[in-house]
Amino acid sequence: MTRFGVALGADPLTFLGLAGMGDLVLTCTGELSRNRQLGIDVARGADPAGYVASRRTVAEGYGTAKAAHLLANKLGIDAPIVEQVYQVLHEKRPLIEALTLLMNREHKEELRGIKS
Repeated sequence: MTRFGVALGADPLTFLGLAGMGDLVLTCTGELSRNRQLGIDVARGADPAGYVASRRTVAEGYGTAKAAHLLANKLGIDAPIVEQVYQVLHEKRPLIEALTLLMNREHKEELRGIKS
């Protein structure tokens, strides 16, 4: 999400602190993470919309994926992971296809366009 923040005027180093990286690590690894559980269930074949509709709690990443996709398009930001997460969650792209598209992308400098 750093590219979004920078495009909107944020300092890119802000995202390297506990609020940025700490939240990302906990979301990806925490046993109680609703977003992680959504990902696990989608990987097991669950329909993302059906999964979200069947829960009393909110996996924020489901709605955020769509919002981030729209914002990236609006700002002209290349956000390949956001794009593939959006495609899997909202456009029914198979996970293996999304992974293949990400892994076969042209290699680019990771920090291109981010200045501190």
